[in-house]
Amino acid sequence: MDDGKAVRRYKATPRDEELQRDVTRRLNRAIGQLNGVRDMIEQGRYCGDVLTQLAAAQSAVRRVSELVLHDHMRTCVAQQLRQGNDDVVDEVIDLMRRFS
Repeated sequence: MDDGKAVRRYKATPRDEELQRDVTRRLNRAIGQLNGVRDMIEQGRYCGDVLTQLAAAQSAVRRVSELVLHDHMRTCVAQQLRQGNDDVVDEVIDLMRRFS
């Protein structure tokens, strides 16, 4: 039965604490940049400056995506392949399409 809610899945392998700290730090920085962009819009700041800050936030989020994807490949995907689940390859291809 589809009630419109997303299925929550949890990571089967523990996430490296150093990676988790790095990702959290980077996300906090991106959130700060986006809050700054919101403030710039509210203040009527110059469009070029707003776009520069948006590009910086986008770059920060993209780097977080790369780190999480790398971790996913080395842990979750590798584990699934070792267990004989070749369907995980389709998931990886879809994820890579989303980030290319």
